[in-house]
Amino acid sequence: MMESILIVDDDVNLCTVLSEELTEVGYETYFLTNGSGVLEYVNNNQVDLILLDLKMPVKDGFDVLHELIDAHVSVRVIVLTAYADVQSAIDSAKLGASDFISKPYDFDELLITIRKVVQREA
Repeated sequence: MMESILIVDDDVNLCTVLSEELTEVGYETYFLTNGSGVLEYVNNNQVDLILLDLKMPVKDGFDVLHELIDAHVSVRVIVLTAYADVQSAIDSAKLGASDFISKPYDFDELLITIRKVVQREA
């Protein structure tokens, strides 16, 4: 069975490109362009991994992580952000994120991280 990845980022172009790249290597992908619908989506669909941006309008990545914890949803999350500082990495890890990748991302590095996280927590 192929793993499904939910990409959550307010950059539609990034969502589209990343979705295409991941689909080419065998993942089933979906994306949301804001954090507002993440909990509902995860509750209604099979999601193996979320690639989550931190800085988004309306509901940011930290809000989404809090929401997942509060709802007792256990889904693997890799934070993918242009605002990659040590404190953000620490804060997202405390909120359950499995890993942290900075943008612009290197696709091969991202793929290795995705595989590592999926295998580690399978």
